[in-house]
Amino acid sequence: MSISRRGSLYHNLPAGPLPDEIVDQLAQAKAVRIERIVSTGQATSPGQWLEQAQHEWVVLLTGSAALSFEQDKSPIQMQPGDYLYIPGGTRHRVESTDTDQPTVWLAIHYDACQDGPGTQVKT
Repeated sequence: MSISRRGSLYHNLPAGPLPDEIVDQLAQAKAVRIERIVSTGQATSPGQWLEQAQHEWVVLLTGSAALSFEQDKSPIQMQPGDYLYIPGGTRHRVESTDTDQPTVWLAIHYDACQDGPGTQVKT
């Protein structure tokens, strides 16, 4: 098998703030999508909640961020190496991302074939 696509999650990081996040789709299959997200101070608009049907597992690689969930509005502070599992249908928001350096996320979105980290695929 040959390598058909190769890259670095840290390639082409912006030197300063951008008006919008950068979302790069790294891989996609029928039930999974893997993205690199680069934030430069972005946050979810006031009063808005994010919600998607797919589950999401996200790890913060650089920078920092704070996320809130509708059922528990106390923000979760994230630093490099921290990860979160967000079940599909869970209302959440990004309260803040680092303004001094790019915040790089690796996000894996997948269908509801598993209940969460460490569980076995249901048959």
